[in-house]
Amino acid sequence: MSVKRQNIFLVLIGLTIGVSLSIGQGVFAERDAPATVRGLPVDELRTFTDVFGRIKNDYVEDVDDKELLENAVRGMLSGLDPHSSYLDREQFKELQVGTTGEFGGLGIEVGMEDGFVKVIAPIDDTPAQRAGIKAGDLIIRLDDTPVKGLALNEAVKIMRGKPGSILKLTVVREGVERPLKIEIKRDIIKVKSVKKRMLEDGFGYVRISQFQSKTADNMVTAIEELKKKAGGSLKGMVLDLRNNPGGVLNGAVAVSDAFLKKGLIVYTEGRVNDSRLRFNATPDDILDSSPLVVLVNQGSASASEIVSGALQDHSRAIIVGTQTFGKGSVQTILPLSNGTAVKLTTARYFTPSGRSIQAEGIKPDIVLDPMRVSAVERTFEPIKEADLSGHLINGNSKKASPADHKKVEKKESLAQTDYQLYEALNLLKGLAIQREHMQ
Repeated sequence: MSVKRQNIFLVLIGLTIGVSLSIGQGVFAERDAPATVRGLPVDELRTFTDVFGRIKNDYVEDVDDKELLENAVRGMLSGLDPHSSYLDREQFKELQVGTTGEFGGLGIEVGMEDGFVKVIAPIDDTPAQRAGIKAGDLIIRLDDTPVKGLALNEAVKIMRGKPGSILKLTVVREGVERPLKIEIKRDIIKVKSVKKRMLEDGFGYVRISQFQSKTADNMVTAIEELKKKAGGSLKGMVLDLRNNPGGVLNGAVAVSDAFLKKGLIVYTEGRVNDSRLRFNATPDDILDSSPLVVLVNQGSASASEIVSGALQDHSRAIIVGTQTFGKGSVQTILPLSNGTAVKLTTARYFTPSGRSIQAEGIKPDIVLDPMRVSAVERTFEPIKEADLSGHLINGNSKKASPADHKKVEKKESLAQTDYQLYEALNLLKGLAIQREHMQ
């Protein structure tokens, strides 16, 4: 399950609101820009210099040359697609250290949509999640500043601040009539990308909130601990990728590889040769072919879509939930001579079967919307045979133990707190029974 290390990442869908710009959605690699460009459009460049001169001479206020040129570069890149952008020196430095899993801010992954900041996903156990921010929320105001008209980088600068300081967000949420006003206290964000627990005897649960450089190793350790707790093997496992906005490509490939014995995991295609990459699985399945269910939603993007797409194409897992975000483009970081950089879309990535999920996402095998399940008040208990006076005793049966009642209560509690996970567990049980009969 080893993966050859490469300086390639998946950009986590936009920007992480913290002290640093995090890697985000899309694949990016760092490579030097070419020294010369062939076929420069002389007439168009002459127009550019004419406009530059007009601004310098006639604009109502004096404009700094550097600022004017940087704005021109930003305009060129932002006009290409939502993910290409210009990184000044500070942003470039912050991007280079953005994979550590610890930073300051709110704890949300964001992008732009219709001129507003769109929440791709709140990060687990962060101020944003605790404040009730949800995937799909549109941020229209930051404190007293309207977001409309701001570039994403400008909005990010407003959202940053000292830990402990308060930021007031005005949020538009689908299905809610009026904008919501949410206060969030900034904090140092420490992302623990892998969590685990046993759902029931023999059925494990692993949650991946982001794909970091050590996520695959941490996941393998978590699964081994679950297997040990289950007596050596698991009957089945749920892999939860909901609201996982992406992360390091090597992490996504290694996670997929852990469940696949052979075959293609993901490949990328672009105009230049070094944007064409292929990643293949190596032998051994950490679950020994036990059933696997993957949970996804609209906040699952980029690296999450690579994993769910690979496991779906190889029929290794059943994908359950709602359609994913649909970010299938690749960004390359091109350092410039002055210490700045360009983040440029250079390729698309494809699942093993050749699917591009760009703007479409991964469609689950079983579409299951989240639901709120209320506990049923047991004012009336149905009569059973055992309740009848003089009923015959089953000599082969034993009285239900208190532990059995606890299991029922636990199942009911799971249905109330996480209906999708509850149904995923039921699906796993059915698959495990089927597997036992086939062996």
